[in-house]
Amino acid sequence: MEDYQNKLFPYAYNILGSADDAKDAIQEILIKYQDVKNQAVQNEMGYLVRSVINESINLKKKRQLGLSDALWLPEPIATDATDEQIDSSAIISYSMMVLLEKLTPKERAVFILKEAFGYSHKEIGLVLEMTLENSRKLLSRGRSRLRSLKRGVSMDHAKVPKAYLERYVDSIRSGDIKNLEQMLSEDIMVSADGGDEIQVVRELTRGLKAAVKLLLFVFKTYQQKNKIVVSEVNHQPALLYYQAGVLVNCQIFQIEDGKIVQIHAQLAPNKLKALRLAVNS
Repeated sequence: MEDYQNKLFPYAYNILGSADDAKDAIQEILIKYQDVKNQAVQNEMGYLVRSVINESINLKKKRQLGLSDALWLPEPIATDATDEQIDSSAIISYSMMVLLEKLTPKERAVFILKEAFGYSHKEIGLVLEMTLENSRKLLSRGRSRLRSLKRGVSMDHAKVPKAYLERYVDSIRSGDIKNLEQMLSEDIMVSADGGDEIQVVRELTRGLKAAVKLLLFVFKTYQQKNKIVVSEVNHQPALLYYQAGVLVNCQIFQIEDGKIVQIHAQLAPNKLKALRLAVNS
Protein backbone atom coordinates (compact mmCIF):
# COMPACT_ATOMS: atom_id res chain seq x y z
CA MET A 1 0.00 0.00 0.00
CA GLU A 2 2.85 2.42 0.80
CA ASP A 3 4.33 1.82 -2.65
CA TYR A 4 0.97 2.64 -4.22
CA GLN A 5 0.69 5.83 -2.14
CA ASN A 6 4.08 7.07 -3.35
CA LYS A 7 3.32 6.32 -7.00
CA LEU A 8 -0.15 7.86 -6.86
CA PHE A 9 0.86 11.02 -4.99
CA PRO A 10 2.03 13.09 -8.03
CA TYR A 11 -1.27 12.45 -9.84
CA ALA A 12 -3.38 13.63 -6.92
CA TYR A 13 -1.13 16.51 -5.85
CA ASN A 14 -0.82 17.97 -9.37
CA ILE A 15 -4.61 18.17 -9.61
CA LEU A 16 -5.34 19.33 -6.07
CA GLY A 17 -2.37 21.58 -5.26
CA SER A 18 -2.43 20.28 -1.69
CA ALA A 19 -0.37 17.48 -0.16
CA ASP A 20 -2.94 16.83 2.57
CA ASP A 21 -5.83 16.69 0.09
CA ALA A 22 -3.78 14.42 -2.17
CA LYS A 23 -3.13 11.99 0.69
CA ASP A 24 -6.83 12.07 1.63
CA ALA A 25 -7.87 11.25 -1.95
CA ILE A 26 -5.39 8.37 -2.18
CA GLN A 27 -6.38 6.99 1.22
CA GLU A 28 -10.06 7.05 0.24
CA ILE A 29 -9.36 5.08 -2.94
CA LEU A 30 -7.07 2.55 -1.25
CA ILE A 31 -9.75 1.86 1.38
CA LYS A 32 -12.35 1.33 -1.35
CA TYR A 33 -9.89 -0.85 -3.26
CA GLN A 34 -9.74 -3.32 -0.36
CA ASP A 35 -13.38 -4.14 -1.11
CA VAL A 36 -12.86 -4.85 -4.81
CA LYS A 37 -9.28 -6.13 -5.15
CA ASN A 38 -10.40 -9.75 -4.95
CA GLN A 39 -12.52 -9.15 -8.03
CA ALA A 40 -11.15 -9.34 -11.56
CA VAL A 41 -8.94 -6.22 -11.71
CA GLN A 42 -6.52 -6.90 -14.55
CA ASN A 43 -4.36 -3.79 -14.15
CA GLU A 44 -4.12 -2.76 -10.50
CA MET A 45 -2.04 0.38 -11.05
CA GLY A 46 -4.17 1.50 -13.96
CA TYR A 47 -7.32 1.02 -11.90
CA LEU A 48 -5.88 2.97 -8.96
CA VAL A 49 -4.56 5.83 -11.11
CA ARG A 50 -7.93 6.20 -12.79
CA SER A 51 -9.76 6.10 -9.45
CA VAL A 52 -7.39 8.59 -7.74
CA ILE A 53 -7.57 11.05 -10.62
CA ASN A 54 -11.37 11.03 -10.65
CA GLU A 55 -11.49 11.27 -6.84
CA SER A 56 -9.08 14.24 -7.03
CA ILE A 57 -11.22 15.98 -9.67
CA ASN A 58 -14.32 15.62 -7.48
CA LEU A 59 -12.45 16.83 -4.39
CA LYS A 60 -11.03 19.80 -6.32
CA LYS A 61 -14.55 20.83 -7.37
CA LYS A 62 -15.70 20.74 -3.73
CA ARG A 63 -12.67 22.70 -2.51
CA GLN A 64 -13.16 25.41 -5.16
CA LEU A 65 -16.75 25.92 -4.08
CA GLY A 66 -15.59 26.59 -0.53
CA LEU A 67 -12.85 29.09 -1.41
CA SER A 68 -13.17 32.72 -0.35
CA ASP A 69 -12.17 35.71 -2.46
CA ALA A 70 -8.72 35.75 -0.85
CA LEU A 71 -5.76 34.84 -3.05
CA TRP A 72 -5.07 31.08 -2.91
CA LEU A 73 -1.65 29.60 -3.67
CA PRO A 74 -0.80 25.88 -3.82
CA GLU A 75 1.03 24.00 -1.11
CA PRO A 76 4.77 23.87 -1.94
CA ILE A 77 6.64 20.56 -2.20
CA ALA A 78 10.39 20.20 -1.62
CA THR A 79 11.80 18.64 -4.77
CA ASP A 80 15.40 18.66 -3.54
CA ALA A 81 14.63 16.96 -0.22
CA THR A 82 11.42 15.07 -0.90
CA ASP A 83 10.96 11.37 -0.16
CA GLU A 84 13.12 9.49 -2.66
CA GLN A 85 10.32 6.97 -3.18
CA ILE A 86 8.08 9.69 -4.61
CA ASP A 87 8.79 10.50 -8.25
CA SER A 88 9.53 14.20 -7.82
CA SER A 89 10.16 14.56 -11.56
CA ALA A 90 6.40 14.20 -12.05
CA ILE A 91 5.66 17.09 -9.65
CA ILE A 92 4.68 20.17 -11.67
CA SER A 93 6.56 23.45 -11.25
CA TYR A 94 5.06 25.91 -8.79
CA SER A 95 4.37 28.63 -11.37
CA MET A 96 2.54 26.07 -13.48
CA MET A 97 0.52 24.98 -10.44
CA VAL A 98 -0.54 28.60 -9.93
CA LEU A 99 -1.57 28.94 -13.58
CA LEU A 100 -3.53 25.70 -13.53
CA GLU A 101 -5.82 27.17 -10.86
CA LYS A 102 -7.37 29.13 -13.75
CA LEU A 103 -8.56 25.91 -15.43
CA THR A 104 -11.54 23.75 -14.58
CA PRO A 105 -10.65 20.56 -12.68
CA LYS A 106 -11.26 18.43 -15.78
CA GLU A 107 -9.23 20.75 -18.05
CA ARG A 108 -6.48 20.60 -15.46
CA ALA A 109 -6.56 16.79 -15.31
CA VAL A 110 -6.34 16.47 -19.11
CA PHE A 111 -3.47 18.99 -19.26
CA ILE A 112 -1.55 17.20 -16.48
CA LEU A 113 -2.02 13.72 -17.93
CA LYS A 114 -0.85 14.93 -21.35
CA GLU A 115 1.99 17.27 -20.38
CA ALA A 116 3.33 15.81 -17.12
CA PHE A 117 2.74 12.09 -17.64
CA GLY A 118 2.76 11.81 -21.45
CA TYR A 119 -0.63 10.13 -21.79
CA SER A 120 -2.12 9.83 -25.27
CA HIS A 121 -5.63 11.17 -25.88
CA LYS A 122 -6.81 7.57 -26.09
CA GLU A 123 -5.37 6.85 -22.62
CA ILE A 124 -6.83 10.10 -21.24
CA GLY A 125 -10.22 9.11 -22.64
CA LEU A 126 -10.07 5.77 -20.82
CA VAL A 127 -9.03 7.39 -17.53
CA LEU A 128 -11.62 10.18 -17.59
CA GLU A 129 -14.31 8.24 -19.49
CA MET A 130 -14.53 10.67 -22.40
CA THR A 131 -14.07 10.56 -26.16
CA LEU A 132 -10.77 11.38 -27.90
CA GLU A 133 -12.45 14.47 -29.33
CA ASN A 134 -13.44 15.74 -25.89
CA SER A 135 -9.92 15.14 -24.58
CA ARG A 136 -8.43 17.14 -27.45
CA LYS A 137 -10.95 19.95 -26.95
CA LEU A 138 -10.25 20.19 -23.22
CA LEU A 139 -6.49 20.26 -23.81
CA SER A 140 -6.83 22.93 -26.53
CA ARG A 141 -9.12 25.02 -24.32
CA GLY A 142 -6.76 24.70 -21.37
CA ARG A 143 -3.67 25.65 -23.39
CA SER A 144 -5.50 28.62 -24.89
CA ARG A 145 -6.53 29.88 -21.46
CA LEU A 146 -2.98 29.56 -20.13
CA ARG A 147 -1.56 31.46 -23.12
CA SER A 148 -4.08 34.26 -22.55
CA LEU A 149 -2.54 34.85 -19.11
CA LYS A 150 0.66 35.98 -20.87
CA ARG A 151 2.87 33.82 -18.69
CA GLY A 152 5.09 30.94 -19.77
CA VAL A 153 3.52 27.48 -19.79
CA SER A 154 6.74 25.49 -20.10
CA MET A 155 6.97 22.19 -18.24
CA ASP A 156 10.79 22.34 -18.23
CA HIS A 157 12.65 22.41 -14.91
CA ALA A 158 15.51 24.83 -15.57
CA LYS A 159 18.09 25.02 -12.78
CA VAL A 160 19.10 28.40 -11.36
CA PRO A 161 22.52 28.80 -9.69
CA LYS A 162 22.38 29.15 -5.91
CA ALA A 163 24.51 32.26 -6.23
CA TYR A 164 21.67 34.05 -8.02
CA LEU A 165 19.35 33.91 -5.01
CA GLU A 166 22.23 34.68 -2.66
CA ARG A 167 22.77 37.87 -4.65
CA TYR A 168 19.06 38.65 -4.26
CA VAL A 169 19.24 38.11 -0.47
CA ASP A 170 22.34 40.33 -0.22
CA SER A 171 20.51 43.06 -2.14
CA ILE A 172 17.47 42.84 0.15
CA ARG A 173 19.63 42.86 3.30
CA SER A 174 21.63 45.89 2.20
CA GLY A 175 18.63 47.73 0.73
CA ASP A 176 20.38 47.92 -2.65
CA ILE A 177 17.52 49.27 -4.76
CA LYS A 178 19.62 49.58 -7.91
CA ASN A 179 20.67 45.93 -7.84
CA LEU A 180 17.14 44.76 -7.06
CA GLU A 181 15.79 46.72 -10.01
CA GLN A 182 18.36 45.00 -12.22
CA MET A 183 17.24 41.57 -11.03
CA LEU A 184 13.48 42.11 -11.30
CA SER A 185 11.51 42.33 -14.55
CA GLU A 186 9.52 45.48 -15.34
CA ASP A 187 6.21 43.57 -15.07
CA ILE A 188 7.14 41.46 -12.04
CA MET A 189 4.26 40.04 -10.02
CA VAL A 190 4.52 39.33 -6.28
CA SER A 191 1.74 37.27 -4.68
CA ALA A 192 1.24 36.16 -1.07
CA ASP A 193 -1.04 33.63 0.64
CA GLY A 194 -1.39 33.79 4.41
CA GLY A 195 -4.41 31.50 4.66
CA ASP A 196 -6.87 32.16 7.48
CA GLU A 197 -4.16 32.67 10.09
CA ILE A 198 -1.62 35.14 8.67
CA GLN A 199 -2.57 38.60 7.43
CA VAL A 200 -0.25 39.53 4.57
CA VAL A 201 0.77 43.10 3.76
CA ARG A 202 -0.62 42.76 0.23
CA GLU A 203 -1.91 39.74 -1.66
CA LEU A 204 -0.91 40.88 -5.14
CA THR A 205 1.60 43.48 -6.31
CA ARG A 206 2.53 44.26 -9.93
CA GLY A 207 5.29 46.34 -11.45
CA LEU A 208 8.95 46.98 -10.68
CA LYS A 209 8.76 50.06 -8.43
CA ALA A 210 5.83 48.74 -6.36
CA ALA A 211 7.49 45.31 -5.96
CA VAL A 212 10.83 46.74 -4.79
CA LYS A 213 9.06 48.97 -2.27
CA LEU A 214 6.99 46.05 -0.95
CA LEU A 215 9.88 43.57 -0.74
CA LEU A 216 12.12 45.99 1.16
CA PHE A 217 9.31 46.98 3.53
CA VAL A 218 8.41 43.35 4.30
CA PHE A 219 12.05 42.43 4.89
CA LYS A 220 12.78 45.38 7.21
CA THR A 221 9.53 44.94 9.12
CA TYR A 222 9.22 41.16 9.43
CA GLN A 223 12.25 39.26 8.09
CA GLN A 224 15.45 40.96 9.26
CA LYS A 225 15.97 38.47 12.08
CA ASN A 226 14.90 35.41 10.07
CA LYS A 227 17.35 32.74 9.01
CA ILE A 228 17.15 32.52 5.20
CA VAL A 229 17.96 29.27 3.39
CA VAL A 230 18.24 28.85 -0.38
CA SER A 231 16.28 25.80 -1.49
CA GLU A 232 14.28 24.27 -4.34
CA VAL A 233 10.50 23.98 -4.30
CA ASN A 234 8.46 22.37 -7.07
CA HIS A 235 11.61 22.46 -9.24
CA GLN A 236 11.99 26.24 -8.81
CA PRO A 237 14.47 28.28 -6.77
CA ALA A 238 13.09 29.23 -3.37
CA LEU A 239 13.96 30.99 -0.14
CA LEU A 240 12.90 29.48 3.18
CA TYR A 241 12.51 31.92 6.08
CA TYR A 242 12.91 30.55 9.63
CA GLN A 243 11.85 32.31 12.80
CA ALA A 244 13.19 30.72 16.00
CA GLY A 245 13.80 27.53 14.03
CA VAL A 246 10.28 27.38 12.59
CA LEU A 247 9.60 27.73 8.85
CA VAL A 248 7.30 30.76 8.50
CA ASN A 249 7.60 31.76 4.85
CA CYS A 250 8.49 30.13 1.56
CA GLN A 251 9.17 32.38 -1.42
CA ILE A 252 9.21 30.66 -4.80
CA PHE A 253 10.86 32.45 -7.74
CA GLN A 254 10.13 32.24 -11.45
CA ILE A 255 13.18 33.44 -13.37
CA GLU A 256 13.25 33.99 -17.13
CA ASP A 257 16.23 35.30 -19.14
CA GLY A 258 18.03 36.26 -15.94
CA LYS A 259 15.13 38.31 -14.58
CA ILE A 260 12.74 37.50 -11.71
CA VAL A 261 9.25 37.65 -13.22
CA GLN A 262 7.24 36.21 -10.32
CA ILE A 263 7.64 35.72 -6.59
CA HIS A 264 5.05 33.58 -4.82
CA ALA A 265 5.13 33.83 -1.02
CA GLN A 266 3.43 31.04 0.92
CA LEU A 267 2.96 31.93 4.60
CA ALA A 268 -0.08 29.82 5.54
CA PRO A 269 1.11 27.50 8.36
CA ASN A 270 -1.03 24.56 7.20
CA LYS A 271 0.48 24.82 3.71
CA LEU A 272 4.04 24.85 5.03
CA LYS A 273 3.59 21.67 7.07
CA ALA A 274 4.68 19.14 4.41
CA LEU A 275 7.61 21.33 3.36
CA ARG A 276 8.66 21.73 7.00
CA LEU A 277 8.67 17.96 7.50
CA ALA A 278 10.63 17.37 4.28
CA VAL A 279 13.42 19.85 4.95
CA ASN A 280 13.77 18.67 8.56
CA SER A 281 13.90 14.96 7.69
